[in-house]
Amino acid sequence: MGDLNEDEPHNSDPIAELIENYNELNSSIIEELTSEPSPLEFMRYVAKNTPFVVRGAAKDWKATKEWNVNFLKEFLKDEMVNVAVTPYGNADAPTPHPTPSSPLVFAQPHEEDQPFPSFLDYLTSQSSLAGSEPAGEVRYAQTQNDNLRHEYLRLFSHCLPSVPFARIALDRDPDAINLWIGNQHSTTALHKDNYENIYVQILGQKHFVLLPPICHPCVNEQVLPSAVYNRCSSTTTATPSSSSPAAQTNLELKVSPSSKVPFPIWDPDRPFENETEYSCLASPVRVTLNQGDMLYLPALWYHKVAQSADAEGVCVAVNYWYDMDFTGPLYPLSTFVRSVYKLETRGEEGQETDEEDAADNDVDAEIEGETAAEEDYA
Repeated sequence: MGDLNEDEPHNSDPIAELIENYNELNSSIIEELTSEPSPLEFMRYVAKNTPFVVRGAAKDWKATKEWNVNFLKEFLKDEMVNVAVTPYGNADAPTPHPTPSSPLVFAQPHEEDQPFPSFLDYLTSQSSLAGSEPAGEVRYAQTQNDNLRHEYLRLFSHCLPSVPFARIALDRDPDAINLWIGNQHSTTALHKDNYENIYVQILGQKHFVLLPPICHPCVNEQVLPSAVYNRCSSTTTATPSSSSPAAQTNLELKVSPSSKVPFPIWDPDRPFENETEYSCLASPVRVTLNQGDMLYLPALWYHKVAQSADAEGVCVAVNYWYDMDFTGPLYPLSTFVRSVYKLETRGEEGQETDEEDAADNDVDAEIEGETAAEEDYA
């Protein structure tokens, strides 16, 4: 990475110049640590809003050493758990819709309670089938409501109650600790959240694509109609508690025109689709978490997440959400970049509608913790 040449003329576009300067000063290769940082070292990363990964940080956790499919099924054999169900693994994602007036919608999953052993059997059976496309609907345990301390409380003691270096440095306990269980067919669309996130891989692998907050002009945020998958009775398929994937699904996507969600529609893995004029400037950071690895994902970083199942056919992770500090330069700068880009877009395309303005206000309010219009779906 070379030094900036002050003699070279700057780009006349300030947004492009900002992103290019960021890329010159920051590496697109994530820093890998061999041991957990001290609280002081961690605060240096928080201050820079820079991610890192600690290889093997959780290798001695009880969860990492003891959890497997049989153990989990036996340990939670009498539990009912909330499961997100979609036809393609596209929970909380921009999704094409046949309605001409809504070419893209924000598709939210159907949610239902299922016996935990049947849920795990379904995941492993589906993983064992050949092909990259899922056979039957895709099921994912992804409740983001502090579920490890509530829904999965019996497993809580197998993990840390808080990550020590984060708790000391940030002077707070996690707002939420979440457990994620799925297989290779679930993918999380590019999005951001307002938490300092410590993500720990227990089983299988997670594949992250990361972009800093400065890349808001690259991700093509659009106001999308909200839609929810619902089960319909017109198609006969496996019952929700069945452990055998069905050849087809009975899920139907229903749009709620009155509900709008601002959400990125650009995919860094498909860079020439839905791109903006700035998307080509994005320099994604990519990292794969293996069993026992720990990732620090800074607040407001965009992230897309795919996963690979382990030999038994499941992928399991735990994450710790610590509320971000809104003082300092991060939040004002990210808000400023978003506002400048919005003004530039208005100049090209005309005045925003009241609907778009309202949706934009929802995003600003959510970042401040006042609404849940744009949640973290990692």
